[in-house]
Amino acid sequence: MGDIFESPNDRTVQTFGPYYYGYVKTVGEDGIPHVTEWGNAKPANSLADTTVRDPYVDVSVNEQERTLKIVSEMPGIEKSDIKLNVSDKQVLLSAQHGERKYEKKIPLPSKVDENSAKAKYTNGVLELTIHLAKEKPQGKLVSVE
Repeated sequence: MGDIFESPNDRTVQTFGPYYYGYVKTVGEDGIPHVTEWGNAKPANSLADTTVRDPYVDVSVNEQERTLKIVSEMPGIEKSDIKLNVSDKQVLLSAQHGERKYEKKIPLPSKVDENSAKAKYTNGVLELTIHLAKEKPQGKLVSVE
């Protein structure tokens, strides 16, 4: 690092990166812990493609408003570069702008109404809001004669 500051005109500074890695540990309603990894520098035993960034994603459910909100950090891209595919079990998130490429499969904790999905992207932060699916009674009602 000292060499870089001593001779700043020498263009030996690496132009790739940054490298980042993290994980979030949460406990679900069922009491089972869940670990979610994010970043583009996975541990050495991982076979992940390091050219694709794994964005940090936060998933929260608002039971009062019956909505699910996904917030993801994806700096350096345009909103036209983002592709979202919402199903009742997961959200597929991908974006590419130049050499920046993001991909993430986000499992959903509850069933959602795909048609209610609304997304906005501002200052590198994507916010996706989806209404939870209305719960239908299980089974079949049988009339008694």
